[in-house]
Amino acid sequence: MTSVAAGTRPREDGPTETEAWALLLSVDRLGPAGFGALLATYGSGREILAAAGRRGAIGSFDAIVAAAQGRVDPKARVGSAIVELAADPGPSLQILRSSGVRIVTLDDPDYPARLRAIDLPPPVLLVDGDVAAWSARRSVAIVGTRRPTERGRLIAARIAGAVAEAGGVVVSGLAVGIDGAAHAAVVAARRPTVAVLGSGHRRLYPRAHVRLASEVVATGGVVVSEMFPDRRPTKGTFPQRNRLISGLADATIVVEAGHRSGALITADWALLQGRDCYLVPGPVDEPRSAGILDFHREFHDLVRLVTGIPELLVDLGLDPAAAGVAGSSTRRQAVARLPSVSAELIELGQTAREIATALIAGNGSIDELAVATGHTPATILGAITLLEMRGLATSTYGRYRAAGRLASALPGDGRRRVRPRYRSTTRIDALRAARGLPAQRGPC
Repeated sequence: MTSVAAGTRPREDGPTETEAWALLLSVDRLGPAGFGALLATYGSGREILAAAGRRGAIGSFDAIVAAAQGRVDPKARVGSAIVELAADPGPSLQILRSSGVRIVTLDDPDYPARLRAIDLPPPVLLVDGDVAAWSARRSVAIVGTRRPTERGRLIAARIAGAVAEAGGVVVSGLAVGIDGAAHAAVVAARRPTVAVLGSGHRRLYPRAHVRLASEVVATGGVVVSEMFPDRRPTKGTFPQRNRLISGLADATIVVEAGHRSGALITADWALLQGRDCYLVPGPVDEPRSAGILDFHREFHDLVRLVTGIPELLVDLGLDPAAAGVAGSSTRRQAVARLPSVSAELIELGQTAREIATALIAGNGSIDELAVATGHTPATILGAITLLEMRGLATSTYGRYRAAGRLASALPGDGRRRVRPRYRSTTRIDALRAARGLPAQRGPC
C-alpha cells in the first residue's frame, strides 16, 4: 500500500483505503489497539466503514475495541461514532482532502522505522513536508519547559544547532519555549527538523508558531500529527503526542523542566521505548530545573547528564568536528566556529560583533550589555536593531537575546573577546555610567 496526498482524489469518489484509515482516525477514543483489532476483523479500512451499515454494527464494533483495549470505557461511543461517520463521510472527507496533508499508514514503506518499532505505533500519520527528514541516520529529540530561562533557551538552541550541523535531525513538539528554540535554531541553519503536533494540522497549536511550522517545511523538514486535521488540542493530546516525539528519536534530551513539566513525560516514554535519555542539569534552586534533578535522582542508572556539547555529540554517535565544536581535549586551546554567522557579523561591524558576543553570553538587559561591552545605551540599541534586521536578535519583555543562527552559537565562537571599556570602575559605577549618572563617591 502506498500513501497518497489527501487532496488528490475526485470529490465524488468514496474514500480510498488510506483515506478510510485517516477517517477512522477522527473517531474519538479509537486507539491503535482498537483500530488494529477492527482491521484484523474486517480486513481493511473500507470494509470497516462498509460493515457500519449492517445490523448490530455498533455492538460488534464496541465489543471488538473493548476486547483489544482490555477494558470497557463507559465514555467511549466508538461503535456509534463509526456508524455515524460511515453514514455520511462527506464532511470529514472534505476536511481531510482540503487540508493538503499526506497520509502515511503503517503499511507504507515511508512510515518511520523508529516509530514502527515502539509498542502500539500510531496506525496513521498525517504529514506536511518531506518524510525523508525522519529517516536520518541519527535523530535526536530536544524538549523542555514552555517557560524557560534565557540560559535554557540558548542551551537548547546551541544543542539543536550542533546536532543539525553534525548531520543529525532534531525532533521536538513545536511548543513555545525549549521546543520552539530548538526548531528555530535548526531552521535558521537551513537544516531539516521534525515537528510533532498535539493537535490536527488545521488546529495547529500554538498559533504563534504557524510561521515556524511553515519554515520547518520550507527548510526540508516535516510537521506530523496522528490526529485528524480538525482535532483541537486538549490536555490529553499532548502526552499522546510526547510518545511520538521520543519514538521518532534515538535519544531524548531534556533542557529545563519543572516538577510537572510535560517534557518529563517524553523522558518517561524514551525510557519505556528503550531509547537513550539525557538531562541538562541546572541550579539546585531553579524551579525550572527541579524536575530534571528529581528525574535524575530516580533514574540515575538509566539517564545521562549533559556535561558539554562536544561530549554529547560523541555520546549521540555524531562527529563534533562536523558541527564545528571542539572536543574536551582541545577546548582550552580552541573554540567552536560558525563561519556563516561570523561572516555576517563582520559585515555588520565591530560594535555589532561585540553586542552579539555579549548576547550569546547571556546578557539581556541594556545595563548588562553596557557593562559587558562598555557601549552607551544608544549605541547598543543601534547595534541590536541591525542584529534584529538580520534575524540574529530578538526581544521579550524588555530583554534581548540571541536568535536564529546566533542562538545556536557557542560562547566565544571565533570572534574577538569583548573587553569592558570601564576597566577602572566597579560594576556599580559601570551601571551608573551606562545610565549617564556620575560615579558613586566613597564616604567622606
